[in-house]
Amino acid sequence: MSNRHLARTIAMQSLFMWDFNGRQSKDFDSIIKSNFSYFAPSFDDNGFVKNLIKGVVGNLSEIDKIIVKYATEWPLDQITIVDRNILRIGVYELVMAEDIPPKVAINEAIEIAKTFGGESSGKFVNGVLGAIYKNLGETLKKEGKQVKG
Repeated sequence: MSNRHLARTIAMQSLFMWDFNGRQSKDFDSIIKSNFSYFAPSFDDNGFVKNLIKGVVGNLSEIDKIIVKYATEWPLDQITIVDRNILRIGVYELVMAEDIPPKVAINEAIEIAKTFGGESSGKFVNGVLGAIYKNLGETLKKEGKQVKG
């Protein structure tokens, strides 16, 4: 398992815990520390997990609006907590993170969904992120900009 894949997995698990507990705490340091001690005690991610979570939570309103727009058959609160947080990470990396190639963001989200989600989670995440990527590319082309990646 690559370092970034493991880091994304820990980020998803941390966001899952936060979301499952009603998004009440903003103390991600203790959640992240707990997940690292349990899943990867000697792993040094150079702050990747913390930065990823900070990016997701800092842009949560916009990310959730994007998910609602592209997961048209699913109200946000009816998407499983696992799939919802995988999508949040995927949308953040796809739309907002400038250093992550789009195909990497999509593929990583799909792989995490296959591992931690339900039977159809991989297809669901692929469909939502694929539609976002397609629309993102069309929007950038209309504005005369390049699609990243």
